[in-house]
Amino acid sequence: MILIYTHKITARLQYTLQMVFTQFLGSPIKITNRVEEFITFDGVKISYTKNPLGSELFFCAHSILFEKGILDYSINVKSWNGQKVFFEQAENSALPFDIFASSFYLLSRYEEYLPHIKDRFQRFPAKESIAYKNGFLKTPIIEYWLLDLVSAIQTKFPEFKPTTRSFNFVNTIDVDNAYSYLEKGVVRNLAASLRTIVNFDFSGLSQRIRVLVGKEKDPFDTFDYLLKMQQKFNFKSIYFFLLADYGHNDKNISVTSKKFQNLVKSMADYAQVGIHPSWASNKDSTKLPKEIKRLETITKREVIRSRQHFLMLDLPTTYRRLIDLGIREDYSMGYASQVGFRAGTSLPFYFYDLDMETQTQLLIHPFAVMDGTLNEYLELPVDDAQYLVKDLMDRVKQVNGTFISLWHNETVSDNRHWKDWKQVYEFTIEQACK
Repeated sequence: MILIYTHKITARLQYTLQMVFTQFLGSPIKITNRVEEFITFDGVKISYTKNPLGSELFFCAHSILFEKGILDYSINVKSWNGQKVFFEQAENSALPFDIFASSFYLLSRYEEYLPHIKDRFQRFPAKESIAYKNGFLKTPIIEYWLLDLVSAIQTKFPEFKPTTRSFNFVNTIDVDNAYSYLEKGVVRNLAASLRTIVNFDFSGLSQRIRVLVGKEKDPFDTFDYLLKMQQKFNFKSIYFFLLADYGHNDKNISVTSKKFQNLVKSMADYAQVGIHPSWASNKDSTKLPKEIKRLETITKREVIRSRQHFLMLDLPTTYRRLIDLGIREDYSMGYASQVGFRAGTSLPFYFYDLDMETQTQLLIHPFAVMDGTLNEYLELPVDDAQYLVKDLMDRVKQVNGTFISLWHNETVSDNRHWKDWKQVYEFTIEQACK
């Protein structure tokens, strides 16, 4: 056990130290503000305060973990020991920056509570983040800081041994549209056919007809292939199903479709499944409970996992709603427009509600890369996409982190603008599992 002295025990401080030492390093801690207890303790001990008590391992503390409310700090990011750091501290500190304050700033998504201009989908833009602006978005920076923290502690206390992690890979699939043509009814198919004619897309019209008459497999029906890849390489997969009422940004198959229901049941037999909360549910609070109930009715299992459709994440509102509905794990922490680590880490961590100043029981699983980011936002050629995926994964492997990738069933269809992208998916799997 590590004994940590501080002059003031706050909810922010407790959360941060629990995340850093217990959640990430696997080391139990005790926090005290009693000087006598700290001085007489025989074991690994550090102080986190303004001034050292004596010759102990001392980390100089920034004020953010001892405050309430949200302040617009002027943050100066510098380079140190090959990494970007901020919240610089005094020379007598064991590290020249406050690793705990910096970690809290990133994990709590502090900057997302500050005034900012949202993107066209009303999301916090990647380019507004401190990580993007200072060139460390593609690095799980907290894990690299942890290496420096462990080194500093072991220099003073060689007996300190954190839990050894190993690289972990999680493959996730969002099912926004299970089928391109099937199970969409006469009206939707007629309307879509008319659009293809107006746009002179006669190859699309021909494909639609061939699929509907049973002469060709629906291009988005890639689920057999996805399961074969999972069985071949033996990796963990999670499928997030959109079970929304039809709407402008929610256009999946009707939940009344037996074929669609059977698909969901089948995938739940071979992989974990979760809810993909609809776009409309962000405006109408009555929709998500119905969507969760639909998934539970189909799978006959409790729904505890989610990922937001369009990655629509509005803090703290989105996470509070999920918590209220019994969701215990969320996989929305990432950006649509950029790859990388939105919260500065690849590791799962618990959501801290800044407005309520409390740690919640919602476990956040950050993802590193999404297919649409590579193809549609960054517009990368296939070879460049593979290079970027490998670069990200190598950084995660170096710190034994968790690499979560986000795909869609249509990505591997080799259909239209996803032509040749199956090889990017296969490359990612091969790199993760080798």
